[in-house]
Amino acid sequence: MNKWVYLLVLVAAPVFADASGGPGSSENAPSGVAQGRQIYEQYCAACHGRQGEGAANWKKPDEKGEIPPPPHDETSHTWRHSDAMLFKMIADGWRHPFNKSDRLTMPAFGKQMTAQEIQSVIDYLKTLWTEEQRDYQKTESQ
Repeated sequence: MNKWVYLLVLVAAPVFADASGGPGSSENAPSGVAQGRQIYEQYCAACHGRQGEGAANWKKPDEKGEIPPPPHDETSHTWRHSDAMLFKMIADGWRHPFNKSDRLTMPAFGKQMTAQEIQSVIDYLKTLWTEEQRDYQKTESQ
């Protein structure tokens, strides 16, 4: 009988600890979207805007012949890329194919962010799109 009680405690204790808001509780950990927004503000907002609005005149090459950072909200094309492509762009950086320079205009963040953090940023970006755009992007990601 005692071993059954012991087994029950081992199985049930983590469930009760999580439900009570103790360590490991989802109430204490930021959600993927909230964490993604924090990381976006830290690494991405300086170039892509705090609300994902992009640089001014982002469609027009700058004096270096480079396309400025685009918006990530519903006004641009970010939602047309699959999760895998967005992940690759964030982790490895990106050079717009029409840039006149060879440098990465979007720096690589794969050494500053974990895979989970990159995915959190992608999850946050999705909140900036319309429902139709999210549906399209979800299909592209399959």
